[in-house]
Amino acid sequence: MKPGVLLVDDEPATLFGFSRFMTKAGYAVTEATSLAEARKAISSQRFDIIILDLNLPDGNGIDWIPDIREGYPAAAIVVITGSADIPLAVEAMRRGADNFLTKPVSLVDLDIFLRKSLELGSLRRKNLMHQWLSKGFEAYFGESEAIRKVTELADIAAQNDSTILLQGETGTGKGVLAKWIYHHAPNKSGPFVEINCSGLKGELLASELFGHVKGAFTSAVQDKTGLIEVADGGTLFLDEIADMDLAVQAQFLKVIEEKSFRRVGDVNVRRSNFRLVTATNKDLADQTSAGHFRSDLFFRINVFPILLPPLRERAEDLEGLVPRILASLRPSVPVLSPEVMKLLKSYAWPGNVRELRNVLERALLISHGQPLRPEHFPGLGAPGKPPVTNAPAFSGLAAIEEAYIKSAVETSGGDIRKAAAALNMSRATLYRRLKKIKKD
Repeated sequence: MKPGVLLVDDEPATLFGFSRFMTKAGYAVTEATSLAEARKAISSQRFDIIILDLNLPDGNGIDWIPDIREGYPAAAIVVITGSADIPLAVEAMRRGADNFLTKPVSLVDLDIFLRKSLELGSLRRKNLMHQWLSKGFEAYFGESEAIRKVTELADIAAQNDSTILLQGETGTGKGVLAKWIYHHAPNKSGPFVEINCSGLKGELLASELFGHVKGAFTSAVQDKTGLIEVADGGTLFLDEIADMDLAVQAQFLKVIEEKSFRRVGDVNVRRSNFRLVTATNKDLADQTSAGHFRSDLFFRINVFPILLPPLRERAEDLEGLVPRILASLRPSVPVLSPEVMKLLKSYAWPGNVRELRNVLERALLISHGQPLRPEHFPGLGAPGKPPVTNAPAFSGLAAIEEAYIKSAVETSGGDIRKAAAALNMSRATLYRRLKKIKKD
């Protein structure tokens, strides 16, 4: 992509000469003859360099510099001024300009200044990113009544050592809430150890949790410390615990009851005192009734349950969630138009906050640094909210997904390509989902 230059000057000769030279040098040049035109241009396009004449028909460019620096901190600002106005140019640099050129401007000097400006902009962007990463961001869940109840329960949980069970659909932020509870405990100490139980099965999961000794099984070539042991004095977070194998459930139940365990293949008993937080997107009561989850383990972990509501039930939280997610994706946060926010609120978000983050990240990539517009969010305009009002609030997750897919296909008139685009999935994936729905 060509570096973008905004050239602000009211002299036709300067505009013609500079623009022609910079275009041949490989820059994408946008011209403006007034502050009003310049403000309009910068609101719809990202520029790497801004070349600004100070004396313009509708004001002095020096007064605009602080606004540029605040809104577009990575942009390089080069001021053009007459030789008699050197003090004014110095004042411009004090307000945020990076350098200045005096008229008449040598094209050789201009070329040097452009190269240096690009380097400066690159360094500034890296510095902004470093500051952003160093600062970090406090977890934000929303301001709705539903989410306030969740945070109130989470605050109570943080003040105690009881076992916590976080429930909610995929993408509602159970992992983020688990970390929030850990960080807000008054006596926070020890590590935060996390494992996703759906990613490992049987012997592999047992080895990760309990550890193993050399020779315990074929691939056990050396001793390994398990995560239960690592979590001693801290917090152990088991995500998607409903997917834990029954055999491992039986082993883990003993750990909860006695705070002791054995590494796989070992006879020595070890102890670990940890705070347990679990999470699942399934209804554990139903899983227990179906024989997929041990009832005694369910009773042990269901001490302090917290249910995270889906995003579609708290659309008002988008007002706060969207700018914060954008801030976590880019140091310079783009302004959202009312049309974009209306579009985001009209969508059902079957993937919840996780999908929202993915959609916003994709929109930033599509926009190429320009202000976000509705066309940067393909697929959100249809099919609209799925007909899930009669679906169970928690145990009907599969029913919700099925209804949403059917609604997308119906709204698109049976056109699989359009339905897949609206659902943000490939046609092959949609065909597989429809085949499964038909089979069920």
